[in-house]
Amino acid sequence: QVQLVESGGGLVQAGASLRLSCTASGPTFTTSAMGWFRQAPGKEREFVAAITWSGGNTYYADSLKGRFTISRDTAKNTLYLQMNSLKPEDTAVYYCAADPTTIITTWAFNYWGQGTQVTVSS
Repeated sequence: QVQLVESGGGLVQAGASLRLSCTASGPTFTTSAMGWFRQAPGKEREFVAAITWSGGNTYYADSLKGRFTISRDTAKNTLYLQMNSLKPEDTAVYYCAADPTTIITTWAFNYWGQGTQVTVSS
């Protein structure tokens, strides 16, 4: 079983930055890629970014390119999401995910974290 634990969320003002972390654990943890998703109140969960675990190739939602950066530390089994120039519309619960079942055109994963709340005030 794989456990994913997110951290780093919080309440910030518009224009601020946050860095989210997601640490994976479990005796059988292995993954070819990890990703970040978010879900705002009343909206469907949406893809934010993904990264291949060994090669570090990155993929982003078009609307977030340039403001968000995904990275990973394979030695620590930790995934990161650096979020800059935050806007009120970035307010959502952010989830990390591992062990993809589909990639690139559509990202889907087997394992999910519990989520971390990001709130951006205007």
